[in-house]
Amino acid sequence: MAELYWDPYDKQIDVDPHPVWRRMRDESPVYFNERYGFYALSRHADVDTAHVEQGTYSSAHGTVLELMSPEPMKTGHIIFMDPPAHTMMRVLVSRGFTPRRIGAMEEHIRKICTELLDPLVGSGGFDFVQDFGALLPSMVISELIGVDPADREEVRELIDLTFHLDEDQGMINDIAFGAQIKLHEYWTEQIELRRRTPRDDLMTALTEAEIGVEDGTRKLTTKEAADFTGLLVGAGTETVARLLGWAGALLAAHPDQRAALAADASMLGNAVEETLRFEAPSPVQGRHLKKEVTLHGTTIPEGSKVLLLTGSAGRDDRKYPDGDRYDVTRRFDGHVSLGRGVHFCLGASLARLEGRVALEEALARFPDWEVDHDNAVRLHTSTVRGYAKLPITF
Repeated sequence: MAELYWDPYDKQIDVDPHPVWRRMRDESPVYFNERYGFYALSRHADVDTAHVEQGTYSSAHGTVLELMSPEPMKTGHIIFMDPPAHTMMRVLVSRGFTPRRIGAMEEHIRKICTELLDPLVGSGGFDFVQDFGALLPSMVISELIGVDPADREEVRELIDLTFHLDEDQGMINDIAFGAQIKLHEYWTEQIELRRRTPRDDLMTALTEAEIGVEDGTRKLTTKEAADFTGLLVGAGTETVARLLGWAGALLAAHPDQRAALAADASMLGNAVEETLRFEAPSPVQGRHLKKEVTLHGTTIPEGSKVLLLTGSAGRDDRKYPDGDRYDVTRRFDGHVSLGRGVHFCLGASLARLEGRVALEEALARFPDWEVDHDNAVRLHTSTVRGYAKLPITF
């Protein structure tokens, strides 16, 4: 048998990492990569525990391998914070991300789906990601946070550019950085505008939310609000686009299950959860170890980089019987694909709503399709996995 090797940069492994992840779970549940100097946890129980124990597994040093640093990052991004700073920020921003606000989005999401899908009826085929899955979340998040309609196309194009991948430099490239800078300038300008002229949108909610602190109350600074707006847009767009891409591919590969979903929309919520379990849109999260830990007979030193393989955890037979089987009727009590503990995805309810409504509307119009795998294009980064293009025919 070949030597066990995994790293998040290997594109060949990334095409189908599950056989390697299975070997890691069985043979090396605490895996060490000498080339890049990180440890990786692959079993569900270990990944779940690490997500919850933020006092041991820190996010403050970065959560993407190539961005991780020995010292804590100085940033307004909530995903790169630990408590108590993280707790204060999360309380502030969650007040602008209420169930009422999210629930009110369903009608708007259906309207966007109709606008995107109706022109494609009778076309013979389209790109499930480029023409639908990637457009929907950027349009939804723009409405939620309050992007002016006249700015939405330019903002959507900038969002796309922030995910630009350079053949040599990966995510760390001038095109992506340039788009991130332009977007941050736009969010900053819009946050300042909301302070002067409030609206009924999330950016206004971020400027108005208050929390008690030792010397009174505290609001987000403009930079913090702009940082968080950018995070919501980036994470909200990317996660849902990858989720819908995986759903398009998996339902084509399981036409019997697709037919069942087309016949009974009440099953779609569970189908979204099974898709997230089976193919996590973000299968790798980094953590900095704040104190020495011993797992499965291996001691991980304090200060180590530890990668949590949520993509592997979702297939762990120790948690999910026959974990490599995709089954939209599967009953299970949760997964780690949207995080756990203090870093559980703030936009999880919105992502689930978008996934359910998008699949319902797509199946109502296109109950049967095939994937043109020869022209499909995978998206590969150290922390995101899915389809950039998924052409389908019907």
